[in-house]
Amino acid sequence: MRKALWLLFALSLPALAQDPVLPAVTAIHPVPTLGELPPPESLRPCCAFGYALHVRAVGIPIPVYQIGNVLTLDTLGKHHYNDSAFGAVKNLLGLSEEQNGLIYTRRGGFIDIAHVRDTADYTFYLFNRIAPTLGQAGRIFYSEELGVRRVQLNAFTPPAGVRQRYQLAAWLAGHLAFEIAQWHEIAQWYGFQSVPGFSEEISAFSPEDLYSNLLGARLAINVILSGHGGSLEDYNQAMDTALKQALTRLMVATRGETEAMFQRIDGDWWNSHRRVPDKFLVLKRNYDLQENRLPTPVPFETLPPYRLTMPEQVGGFRLRDLGELQIYP
Repeated sequence: MRKALWLLFALSLPALAQDPVLPAVTAIHPVPTLGELPPPESLRPCCAFGYALHVRAVGIPIPVYQIGNVLTLDTLGKHHYNDSAFGAVKNLLGLSEEQNGLIYTRRGGFIDIAHVRDTADYTFYLFNRIAPTLGQAGRIFYSEELGVRRVQLNAFTPPAGVRQRYQLAAWLAGHLAFEIAQWHEIAQWYGFQSVPGFSEEISAFSPEDLYSNLLGARLAINVILSGHGGSLEDYNQAMDTALKQALTRLMVATRGETEAMFQRIDGDWWNSHRRVPDKFLVLKRNYDLQENRLPTPVPFETLPPYRLTMPEQVGGFRLRDLGELQIYP
């Protein structure tokens, strides 16, 4: 029965491979996993929805300082797997080679690059933890977010083929990484603070967040299945290429076009008269948690939106049966 289901999945891949925006990888290239890969340390510090944002610190408006937020295809910098808390500090100080911010695409709406990168890194990390022992029960612990986060892996009989195991591990890692992103939005909404005293409610369920996270998971899955997970250097370089290709196919905007779109939805999606971290600087939220999703519809956009998906089953295995994120008080 499993062989028949794998055959059906394999037969469906050519159609997915013809996807003009994010084609699925059909030629699987397994490479050795990275046994000592450190987990991603915290999340990249970015971004409140809007641009040229004003800031209020300890209740006091800061008249000069602004947060730019807007990126272009040429200012993305170089992806760097987030294996050190120092990486977040470098991002804040502008010392990192990678840049994070918001960018508009005509078919994917607004994309938060930090969310793309974060979920890609979680996918890559989870894959390297899951693949060597695929099918064995286990737990992977993360830092607290309104409770202890634990990825619970369930016991099952994995496929016999090396490529099939590799493929299943990659899709499972992406599925679990997206669950981590889902919980982060929920935790922010209910008051989680990465830094005590600094509210993150402004960012919870921002209209571009989870679409960006799902894009990151899908990009990392393709990078892994294409054989670019043998080293951090190879992964980082492949993510650079994959991210730029995806944004180009989603019809990425120029800086001026992104800023103009922000201006057109000022007062509808966000309030330029508010200051970071005011919760109601962001006026529009997207509470949809699904793994099959369209970008939040952008007013005035005439091109059809691009649907991002994560399969429920891979080769007859339901991903949600193989593992899940659990939260413990």
